[in-house]
Amino acid sequence: MKRPALRRTPGVRAPLLLTVPALLAVAFLMLPLVGILARTSWDDLGAHLTAEATTQALRLSLLVSLSSLGLSLLFGVPLAWLLARVPFPGKAFVRSLVLLPMVLPPTVGGVALLLAFGRRGLLGPWLEDTFGITLPFHTSGAVLAATFVAMPFLVISLEGALGGLRPRYEETAASLGASPVRVFLTVTLPMVAPGLIAGAALTWARALGEFGATITFAGNLPGTTQTLPLQVYLLLQESPEAATSVSLLLLAIAMVVLIALRGRWTGTPGDHQRERSAPRPEEPTAAAAPDVLPEPAAYVRDEAARDALGKAPGHVLEKAPRERWPLHADVTGFTRLTLAADPGTTIAVVGPNGAGKTTLLRALLGLTPRAHAALRLGDSDVTALPPHRRGVAWVPQDGALFPHLSALSNTAYGLRAHGVPRAAARREAQSWLDRLGVGHLAHRRPGQLSGGQAQR
Repeated sequence: MKRPALRRTPGVRAPLLLTVPALLAVAFLMLPLVGILARTSWDDLGAHLTAEATTQALRLSLLVSLSSLGLSLLFGVPLAWLLARVPFPGKAFVRSLVLLPMVLPPTVGGVALLLAFGRRGLLGPWLEDTFGITLPFHTSGAVLAATFVAMPFLVISLEGALGGLRPRYEETAASLGASPVRVFLTVTLPMVAPGLIAGAALTWARALGEFGATITFAGNLPGTTQTLPLQVYLLLQESPEAATSVSLLLLAIAMVVLIALRGRWTGTPGDHQRERSAPRPEEPTAAAAPDVLPEPAAYVRDEAARDALGKAPGHVLEKAPRERWPLHADVTGFTRLTLAADPGTTIAVVGPNGAGKTTLLRALLGLTPRAHAALRLGDSDVTALPPHRRGVAWVPQDGALFPHLSALSNTAYGLRAHGVPRAAARREAQSWLDRLGVGHLAHRRPGQLSGGQAQR
């Protein structure tokens, strides 16, 4: 049988008016790099790079850039989280301060640092008199200058990653009893790891190549503040061939960093997006859930009993005490609602899209400012408690399975958040997965599960 001829879809032809300027821009950016390659003395490259002054400057550059990266991670990660997650007055101004070193001339940044931390600056005399710290013309001054110009790259990259992460995962972890710090360390940071790594790499590369702020604030002292970029500046006057060789080394490092990032400048959690969009394998017939679930072990019944307090289509709200408790809630917002449920009661909330079903559940968990719930569980008033201390959990419509954890770790997360030892939590989680017929999938991540498997 003859195959039908494939029709070729004509490609989009770029207008000549746009193509020519674009090619000129590429040539403009490429020509300086070609100049370095063309003017490099390849026969003397090894000797130039192994010279004592160059190796000394290289060691100092690595020390300064790595120290700057450490400071940027210590202060930049919390700042990025604050900008991405917390509304506060003056947020636009703080973001402008973060961006300022990226657009400020480096020498102006050095002057600003000198006026702030120099011996006659705002804080310099106090630092010297109180702690004996003198930043200018010291290695610590070079670290401070590099941090000032490099940290914004980490903050902006990580803030973009946090902005692309749906809060549903963090809210679900909080409803399972995880404290804010635990949520940040076990859910937020792992899910924005690509953005964090990209921001850290850019920060390190920028700190490694810092020149203007360093020479203005910390000076150019061999072995103390003379990093590789500063050495290039001196060699350009004394030995242009050696300056070209050292410039080639810095160029190679920068290119390696950019190639390794492969376009991850925004730092969005793309890996998880690709994992969720990947085709899910079909569930084996032999692994179908049994019609009658076997009775769990006594340990499982005692430790993991769940009393359903309310549910809406696609949502489940649960309380996990040892005994059944009644629920009473007065919900206020756009409308007022009183909700009362005896122990063991199941409530279905039905309504059209936008009616407020999800807002009701979020109010009971204390996750939304749009509605407030005065909530009592048994004799306990949990209204003033944060979500992770209410003992109330929910399953969102999409399940909100943590994509960086396996099915076993997802199931054990709530127990681990409540302090259950790792081994005991994993045993109990495995028993529930076995009970639901998906125990053989415990090692798989949510992106490798079918829809039915993920729901169980």
